[in-house]
Amino acid sequence: MRMRSVYLMLPALLWASVALRAEVPSAIAIKDAHVVTVSGEDLPKATVILRDGLIQDVGANASIPPDAWVIDGAGLTVYPGFINALSTWGIPQPGPNRAVATAGNVPQQAAPATPAPNPAPRSHGPEDRPQTYSFERAADMVEPSDSRLEAVRAAGFTTSATFPNRGIVEGLGALIDLAGERGRDMVIAQPIGQQIEFRVGGGGMGRSFPSSLMGNIAYVRQLYLDLGQYKQAKETYVAHPNGNRRPEYDHDLEGLAESPRLLLPADECQQVDRILNFGRELKVPFVVYGLHEGYRRIDELKQANVPVLISLKWPERPKDADPNDIPNYRDLLMQEQAPAVPGMLAKAGVKFAFYSDGVDSAPDLKKALKKTVDAGLSRADAIRALTVNAAEIYGVGDRLGSIEKGKIANLVVTKGEAFDDKSTVEYVFVDGKEFQPSKEQQQPPQGGERRGTNPADEGDANGGVN
Repeated sequence: MRMRSVYLMLPALLWASVALRAEVPSAIAIKDAHVVTVSGEDLPKATVILRDGLIQDVGANASIPPDAWVIDGAGLTVYPGFINALSTWGIPQPGPNRAVATAGNVPQQAAPATPAPNPAPRSHGPEDRPQTYSFERAADMVEPSDSRLEAVRAAGFTTSATFPNRGIVEGLGALIDLAGERGRDMVIAQPIGQQIEFRVGGGGMGRSFPSSLMGNIAYVRQLYLDLGQYKQAKETYVAHPNGNRRPEYDHDLEGLAESPRLLLPADECQQVDRILNFGRELKVPFVVYGLHEGYRRIDELKQANVPVLISLKWPERPKDADPNDIPNYRDLLMQEQAPAVPGMLAKAGVKFAFYSDGVDSAPDLKKALKKTVDAGLSRADAIRALTVNAAEIYGVGDRLGSIEKGKIANLVVTKGEAFDDKSTVEYVFVDGKEFQPSKEQQQPPQGGERRGTNPADEGDANGGVN
């Protein structure tokens, strides 16, 4: 019986031995690679050492620990992990029947399989706080189950500034890593801002406030006027509570008060003018996103000294457009000039970063980034926009955006330089955990190119602001 017990134990011992060898190593060393630190000079032949989710050391003479797994970096280039500066990545998306109202149209939606909830009461004015979700937190909504994460890691993205996506005041964003055992493991920093999306149109004659562009702007303005009074009332009560009624708690305004910055949409040139004035009026730090017609407002953006986020969903003529429908000159010019905007901003010294805007596959992300490099943006400035610029815009440049000792171990390792036609992503490290994208994930499927299909991001990200 004793001998039989020993035989029964042998498979378990062998399995445990294999499992032990398959565990995540305590340290990883990428040896003799070209390292683009971003924060300093490029290192043509250096070693990067990762331990416990952090960069332990980097340099030509970095000493490799005896317990490290070693990756031969000869012929490879190491960059900081790419950061998507605005998206819903990490928040699992609903099915394709989801509809988002944008300017001048009411999207069609199939009948739901289950009874729809009772509609929200009709809003009559700003006191009803319609379409305000300022209290919602992306940090409480992210999940590693989002099917887009594996695809975008294959393009070298390790981090995202992720925001909820409903209403006009959409909620508190979070900076997240694009991998983790649980949603809370993915959160790097929160809240990082409050996104505004102007949602215009729909509802016909019975539509409720605010359904026009003017109504959207007036509503946001009123929210911030209310916030100013709310803060003043709280400060007065704290200073003189005796004999005064306490202010009523308002979770809508608390969400606004907690936000360190506001994200405001502006794609066309007149929208840029309006938003720059509006942002200054609100007297809060703000970031402008969109900017496809920014080539007509470079000087104004430089003078405003505000950071901007550039959409990677470049304007183009729809593939199924009516051949008899001749586009106007302004649309043609925007299609030609939009990819050149980042290069113009870089030359003007305007800080900018990129965001995906519904482009959610590795081939399409690479194509979009290559398009702006081909239009005049230097490769170094493109890398800065994808790394340290995005980190600094959200106030986390001390932990992300460059390859430095002590920072979070988010890296992308490529064969060939980033954005080259034949370059491939060989390794991605998120919080020091290794991922190896397949070659199939990085190539367009046969029969056509893959497009971003996130229904939450379809259409004009600016809700038709004119």
